[in-house]
Amino acid sequence: MEKPLHPSVEKFKQFVKKHPKIIQEVRSGKKTWKEFYEDWYLFGEDDEIWEPYKQEPSSAKPTEKGSNKWLEKISNILQNLDSDEVQKHLASVQQAIAAIQNIITQFQGSEMQHMRTAKDQHPFSFRKD
Repeated sequence: MEKPLHPSVEKFKQFVKKHPKIIQEVRSGKKTWKEFYEDWYLFGEDDEIWEPYKQEPSSAKPTEKGSNKWLEKISNILQNLDSDEVQKHLASVQQAIAAIQNIITQFQGSEMQHMRTAKDQHPFSFRKD
């Protein structure tokens, strides 16, 4: 004769059947049955810690459809692009980047000269009388 399980263990088994991702977690070794049982006993079935373990059969298909729509939108945008306009915009961006680089080099150059002149003017300023 098989010994009947404790009623709370039976409830936990029913809970696990509702949340099959728990079985995957235990089989992958991320958590043990004891840890899940303790969490279930302490927090109850309605706690938010169980949200990641709920089945989401309908959520997988919309993401696939969503990603397909996203790819379709990008392909439509790429088909409607005017290559001459894109080339003009890229040329103006390159000019802007070159101007910014020139400004940065000018500031760095003047800063380096300022540091050199400061060192050259008073090499032994601490010995002035």
